[in-house]
Amino acid sequence: MSAPASPTVRRRRLAAELREIREDKGKSGDVVAAALRWSPSKISRYERARTGLLPREVARLLDYYQITGPRRALLLGLAEDAAQKGWWEEFADSLSEDYQQFIGLEHEAASMAIWHVDVVTGLLQTEAYARHIIGSYNRVEPMTPGMIGRLVKVRMRRQQVIDHEDLQLSVVLDESVLKRRIGDESVMYEQLQRLVREADRPNLTLQVLPLNAQHTVFGESFVIFGFRDDSDAMLHDMVITEQLRNSVILEGERETYLHRIAFRSLSEAALDPAVSRAFILETAESYWSGSWQRASALIPAVISVGRYPYHYAANPKFPPSRLADAFDQVVEPLIAEVT
Repeated sequence: MSAPASPTVRRRRLAAELREIREDKGKSGDVVAAALRWSPSKISRYERARTGLLPREVARLLDYYQITGPRRALLLGLAEDAAQKGWWEEFADSLSEDYQQFIGLEHEAASMAIWHVDVVTGLLQTEAYARHIIGSYNRVEPMTPGMIGRLVKVRMRRQQVIDHEDLQLSVVLDESVLKRRIGDESVMYEQLQRLVREADRPNLTLQVLPLNAQHTVFGESFVIFGFRDDSDAMLHDMVITEQLRNSVILEGERETYLHRIAFRSLSEAALDPAVSRAFILETAESYWSGSWQRASALIPAVISVGRYPYHYAANPKFPPSRLADAFDQVVEPLIAEVT
């Protein structure tokens, strides 16, 4: 499945083109606004892609700037596409403006390079894992159960982008993400098992940065969006850094270049994809499968029998079958380690 067009991407391309035209004409936003009898804030919102541009208003701007020919046709076509609604705009009452921008860019990206230092990236989260994370926002800002449900639904729908055939997705997760408890053991086990399954996708490169690796990059999680250069809606690379309740979009060439260098450093220091997959699976089994808890629960049996061998026979708490389990699961592994 190919990536469908995103009105967000077209709005941003159109906004950038209109700003470039105005600056090339040597006109200020106030001058243009006065000539069209618009408010200066309207021009500002248009040029920052904060407000959708109606095709007839784009035509007025192009008339004023005296833009004709193929460029005019291209921009009017972008205006028509930009006026469409993305599926995420159905949830506009529940989503911040920044989050809507994020989803819109994600929807048409040709590539994404994702570094996450605290939790699994939203595109690879299970529903239970996502619900616990989103529900935790309630500790900072009260949210109704209905709101939480809508945000979980949005996150799950976002994940459809990883089925786009032409998307290349590279993800580096800090090792601590695999061991940070979100929900109970079953939630974590299911989440890590999903990562193992997703790692087999041909368009996904999933790596883990181990805690004992040489760390050269420090900072918050970020996503680098790359866009096709053969599209009418072509955009330059963009970086979004994630905060608690909003995101910061960085579009400057220097910023995107520095983040690409940072991501390359993280990827080089991380385990390779095959080793990362095995590491995630081992962590799921050793940390979150529950077997370690069952073995730990048998330790009192071993201790009790060792200290009170005669009392054991009369102690219904530790029947022979439980002692055998304790020896197999606790004592033998310990002996193997020291020998």
